[in-house]
Amino acid sequence: MKTTFDKITDWAAAYDNRAAVPTFEEYFYAWGRDAAAFRTDYAPREIAYGTAARERLDLFVPDGAPQGVHVFIHGGWWMNFDKSYFSHLAAGSLARGQAVAIPSYTLCPDIRISGIIEQMKQAVSHAAHAVPEVPLTISGHSAGGHLAAMMATEAGGLSADVLARLGRVVSISGVHDLRPLLRHPMNAHLRIDAAEALSASPALLSPCTDVELIAWCGGDETPEFRRQNALLATMWGGQVAARSTEAAGQHHFDVIHPLTETDGALTLACLGA
Repeated sequence: MKTTFDKITDWAAAYDNRAAVPTFEEYFYAWGRDAAAFRTDYAPREIAYGTAARERLDLFVPDGAPQGVHVFIHGGWWMNFDKSYFSHLAAGSLARGQAVAIPSYTLCPDIRISGIIEQMKQAVSHAAHAVPEVPLTISGHSAGGHLAAMMATEAGGLSADVLARLGRVVSISGVHDLRPLLRHPMNAHLRIDAAEALSASPALLSPCTDVELIAWCGGDETPEFRRQNALLATMWGGQVAARSTEAAGQHHFDVIHPLTETDGALTLACLGA
């Protein structure tokens, strides 16, 4: 698909994935169904990484000693969902010998995005310490892609010992420059101001570790999400190994499905396999 980046006058439409995929509710239902079914076969260990009600993560551990630990951060515009919708996305990495952590976090408007970044620092740190002395990788989808990328920056706040284990970050359909959201109606709930738009935009920051970055999105996503995807790889390229990928024929809601597959392209991208 050829992408044109015209001047945007309707920011709500530019980021409206639900309008772009009218069957979006079917995906939300399927996520919850498939995640619940996965947990019946692979019961996770729930770990509290803080004291707030949603500061919990599910840790899935493979048979045998883990070869690594992968953290997946869910999306939903920082305002929707929790870890219970995404358990099945651990399947591909788990089958490849990885422990997989999937955290929940407090949702806006009960918290600012900078507060969620702090929560993800704690979640990643707890996951890393729960599965010590193995490589760490992080991925996230949509808002979770933004949070995953932030973990590789100084603003993410990860300790030096955790950063030393972080080999790869995959932002899937992430929003990497928050400034356009200042003009979006949803900002009534997100409460992003100009200062936070600068300090919490990974595309405007530099990676603070020698991490490998993959910015991944669906080839059928809206032009604005595809622009945001390419932007992060462009801005981080030259500082670290960075590339952007567009998965042909996939949109914002089915782009994460290959994480369920042992040999799924996205599973392999996340693990560097």
